[in-house]
Amino acid sequence: MENITHDDLRQLRMLLLNDIEKLIDEKIKLKPNIEQQEWLRSKSIREIMNISPATLQNIRITGKIRFRKVMGSYYYSRTDLLQLFGDGNK
Repeated sequence: MENITHDDLRQLRMLLLNDIEKLIDEKIKLKPNIEQQEWLRSKSIREIMNISPATLQNIRITGKIRFRKVMGSYYYSRTDLLQLFGDGNK
């Protein structure tokens, strides 16, 4: 039977940390990025813009942003939101 040294444990630790880091990176890549989605749900928009449901409803009703209603959920155009709330707003 071989003795395990501190160097052996250190190497094992480094291998495990590298494996965990790779797994986390793969998980992150699989999740859809909000910035890349063209249509966003109400909850995402309210969190990003820090606005209330009523404010979002008023913006929708006044026609300032495009939206789609799919099975009871509203989806909003990311490009319209960027134009409305972004730096291009004068």
